[in-house]
Formats: sequence, C-alpha cells, structure tokens
Amino acid sequence: MGRAILVDHLMKAFVRMAAVVVLVAMAAGAIGLWWISMHRFSAKATPGRLETIAARQLRRLAIGRGARELANPVPRTPEAVHEGMVHYADHCAVCHADDGSGETEMGRGLYPKVPDMRLPATQSLTDGELFLIIENGVRFTGMPAWSTGTPAGEQDSWQLVHFIRHLPELTPAELTHMETLTPKSPAAIREQAEEEKFLAGEATSKH
Repeated sequence: MGRAILVDHLMKAFVRMAAVVVLVAMAAGAIGLWWISMHRFSAKATPGRLETIAARQLRRLAIGRGARELANPVPRTPEAVHEGMVHYADHCAVCHADDGSGETEMGRGLYPKVPDMRLPATQSLTDGELFLIIENGVRFTGMPAWSTGTPAGEQDSWQLVHFIRHLPELTPAELTHMETLTPKSPAAIREQAEEEKFLAGEATSKH
C-alpha cells in the first residue's frame, strides 16, 4: 500500500514538472515570436550580447580541436605577405575592405557584421585558427569556406594568414596598391572611365 502511494506521489510530481516545462517552453516561444515580430530578423540590426556569444561559439566549432597548435608552414617573407595581399584583394576585400575594417557595403549588410580584423578579436587568434576559419568557413555567418582541397589552395590560405597579421601595419602606399588589385564593379569601372575623361579634358557624359 505504501509503495502504491509513493508511486502515486512520484507520478504527480512528474506531471507537475512536465507541466512546468511545457509552460516555460510556451513562454519562451511566445517571447521568441514577439521578438521576431519586433525585429523581423533584419540583417541591419546590431547583434545583441547573446547573439555575439553564439557567433563566437560557431566560430570555435568551425575551428575545431587542435587548431591552436597548427604552425604556419609558409615562412613569413615580403613575397608571402604580398601574395597574401593579392589573394585577399581578389577574394576578401569585397566584404572585409582593403584595410580589414569591414567597412564595405557588403560587410555592413551581413549579419553578424564583418569583424574589424585589425582588432584583438581576430589578431589574438593563432595562425592555425585563422587558417581553419579561412578553409572551413563559419556556418550561419557570411564567412564562406575557401578550401580547394589542394596543396596550392592551402598555401594560398597560409599566405593569407600572413597578410591578415600585416593588416594593422598597412601603409598608405600599400592601400593605394591594393585599390589596383581589388576587382571593381561595372559602376565603379564606369565612374573611373568618366574621371579619366574629365582629367583628359573631355566633357563628362551625363545620363
């Protein structure tokens, strides 16, 4: 008899606990729906603290274990840094900007926003961590995976790591040189052509 009473008490406690869990889940869902209705998942918003933590966790998962110990097999020479610059200008600058600030039309429109790679949040990562972020990308962000699965592709990524390290030290002359390397949009090409005509003394066409 006593055992039956104990079982009955346990069942009632379980039902109460399950009810509480359901109520909490419903409340969380209601809050989530309210938040969505207020923010509409706009990419223009600035990520909050929890979203920032979540993004960093995703980056950590993308990096994987043992990444901190990976050493850069490519010696850091002026040639390697320059090759990294060329690769960066062609693949990365459209989002990260020539100077690594992330202040581009594309970078500002992504969610979460593109980080300023000159700052400690990026520069404090090891070469191995940077390499694996480049190779693997980061899910649920705008960071794509650039891995080609080839030794040449890996060398490009390691050289790119050297250039990322160099970003805080970029000189005005290097930035000017990068402008010639960065792919231009059709609108930018037309604008440059108009400027050249103007400088040559020709009338600027108007549309």
